[in-house]
Amino acid sequence: MRWDNLFDDLESQLAQELTAEEIDLQAEEERLRLARLGIRDRLFALHEIASGTTERMLRLILRDGSRIAVTLSTFGRDWFAGELVDDSGRRPSCVVPIDAIDGIVLAQGQVTTSLDAERGQESPSALSSRLGLPFVLRDLCRRRQPVELHVLDLANAHAPLHGTIDRVGRDHLDLAVHERGRPRRESAVTEYRIVRLAQLLLVRF
Repeated sequence: MRWDNLFDDLESQLAQELTAEEIDLQAEEERLRLARLGIRDRLFALHEIASGTTERMLRLILRDGSRIAVTLSTFGRDWFAGELVDDSGRRPSCVVPIDAIDGIVLAQGQVTTSLDAERGQESPSALSSRLGLPFVLRDLCRRRQPVELHVLDLANAHAPLHGTIDRVGRDHLDLAVHERGRPRRESAVTEYRIVRLAQLLLVRF
């Protein structure tokens, strides 16, 4: 009888040690997974929430300290497109470079969702995931879409540039600056501006 008790006790200890080892292994795997997450992964996970929920709107802090509320619609390699949300009731379209984001303000439920590995994984074959910011800017250029550019310019932080993109290089774009709402004609252009893509915070159109 004493032998039976001894073996029962050993089996119990072994089971506890194996369970503890498994828990430690799972915790380490989770730490490694989280260490590999980028801010785009977390944004994409939030994007995968079913539409129609209030959590689909995100509040972002940009590199100049400004804050915007936006709903996400399309993701590229280093940018996303969506709609700006404000009190006016209008929903202008926008493109935001991922590198322009300084922070994200989340509700408690969004924190867990943003860490969801399944939502954060995108199909490697997805075309949009391979398209960089210059591609979408060239499309706006080709369509002669008037835009409002917000750039990182601490000396003049609250003065967006209105105009039409004339051309897009590898790391910059040329903007023909003109008044909002006016078509791009030579007589309407007040100046030509080269804008580094690294300074771009938001494209609104």
